[in-house]
Amino acid sequence: MKRLLVMVEDLKLNLPEGKQKLLMHTCCAPCCGDIMERLAESKIDYALYFYNPNIHPKKEYLLRKDENKRFADKLGIEFIDADDDYDRDRDHWFARLSGMGDEPERGKRCTGCFDQRFEKTARYAMTNRFDVITSSLGISRWKDMDQINRSGVRAAAPFANLEYWTLNWRKGGGSKRMIELSKTESFYQQEYCGCVYSLRDTNRWRVKSGRNKIKLGEKYYRFDQE
Repeated sequence: MKRLLVMVEDLKLNLPEGKQKLLMHTCCAPCCGDIMERLAESKIDYALYFYNPNIHPKKEYLLRKDENKRFADKLGIEFIDADDDYDRDRDHWFARLSGMGDEPERGKRCTGCFDQRFEKTARYAMTNRFDVITSSLGISRWKDMDQINRSGVRAAAPFANLEYWTLNWRKGGGSKRMIELSKTESFYQQEYCGCVYSLRDTNRWRVKSGRNKIKLGEKYYRFDQE
């Protein structure tokens, strides 16, 4: 079954005034897929920037990255793999969030995680002639959009000509289309946020609820499973 996407006027995207080239921080194919299509259909010049040293374990990290790149290649979108040294940056991530392992989701641990990822995104943007950045993270209903936007704005602030685009990707049914596209494309659909702490807490909740723990790489969206 092919996905039929009708481009209507209220879904057309426009960069902030005066901005020309977008660098989109991407976390995974399910969160980014619909946004990628909408950006392309809106004739926006953009590239994807994959920087996610928070994702644990490495098997899960590679699954998400490879799936994201697969769809980018399908659409002909530049995919920039920023994790040139995943192990090194993962160590930096743990050091930065030291002592925050028991913080709740959407708490200060998540803020620190967003800050690290967006700070590197902003630095890359400024040295490679991008004038606006954003992230696919906010499309998920499990995330705090305001928290993400604050981190993005903070990361862009030190650079005079750089702006963080605070567009609400859920607007106009974005979250629903994200799920539809994930099914159509049979994306690998992760079952936790990404970090070791979210994996731990999700498994605790699943066991308490009488469910099995997460098995990495086993959940896919497919029409024949519905």
